[in-house]
Amino acid sequence: MKVIIIGGTGHIGTYLVPRLVMAGHQVICVSRLQSDPYSEHSAWKSVEFVAIDRIEVEAKGNFGEQIKDLQGEIVIDLICFTPESARVLAEALDGAVQHFIHCGSMWVHGHSELVPTLESQERNPFGQYGINKAKIEAYLLSIARRSGFPVTILHPGHITGPGWLPVNPAGNLSPEVFIRLASGDEITLPNLGMETVHHVHADDVAQAFMGAIENWQNARGESFHVVSNQAMSLRGYANAMAKWFGQDAKLKFLPWEEWKKLVNQRDAELTWDHITHSPNGSIAKAKSLLGYNPRYSSLQAVQESIGDYFEKKDIQVNSKTTAG
Repeated sequence: MKVIIIGGTGHIGTYLVPRLVMAGHQVICVSRLQSDPYSEHSAWKSVEFVAIDRIEVEAKGNFGEQIKDLQGEIVIDLICFTPESARVLAEALDGAVQHFIHCGSMWVHGHSELVPTLESQERNPFGQYGINKAKIEAYLLSIARRSGFPVTILHPGHITGPGWLPVNPAGNLSPEVFIRLASGDEITLPNLGMETVHHVHADDVAQAFMGAIENWQNARGESFHVVSNQAMSLRGYANAMAKWFGQDAKLKFLPWEEWKKLVNQRDAELTWDHITHSPNGSIAKAKSLLGYNPRYSSLQAVQESIGDYFEKKDIQVNSKTTAG
């Protein structure tokens, strides 16, 4: 089938585009063409690239029509962040595509309450990103019910993989936390370290998109969580990473108001966002209806990413085992 993928050179697209090509699909990748995929693959030679700056073209009011004119049977949108952006594209594609797959976020749930969280649970998002993603989901599912718009929404957790830093055991993106764990140094975690993070390898996210395409009769009109089999508590995460480095974790805990003074403002903001959400999602629905079966645990996904990061940065640590 002819597949249009919007934003196809990022985290998910790096793994999804080769899967699509190898499955026999004709792939058109729409992006600003300002970045390359995180890893090389011969499948990219078969991809047609179309340069469109989404923000610029949306301001002119014709982004949806430009995507429609590419005449894709399947359209995958990986970079939609506002309800208006979703509306413009959906209106243009309604009746013109067989399947529209939107990349959502676990943030649509807001605070975790009953865990693992099910897709059917009430949405109580907070923060502009989560609120917008929840509004997009509500809008797309409403037009699916009203007019049969063939949408599927996939909600990834903390996407990770070689080429970028994962959310660390302190809930932010500082590599220093991993370096200290690898060196056997003490790290300080907020509160009691019992908040959770829920990672997913980018290739497992790509697997879920393929599952939605292959099981379209189950997928259309539905939303699905896309995470690993289990979430991790911050302290469990720290202990496991230290062990992987051949160290015993040296952990200290401080109440939030004291802990946030130890880090810069950006790290504090990221940590607060992650620990207040504390995602912990069920993937039972995706397993049942899409055949989703993540290859990576949260820990394995992080370890692959950090091993790659340490190797590329030539980071030498006083560890008992090799980081890579």
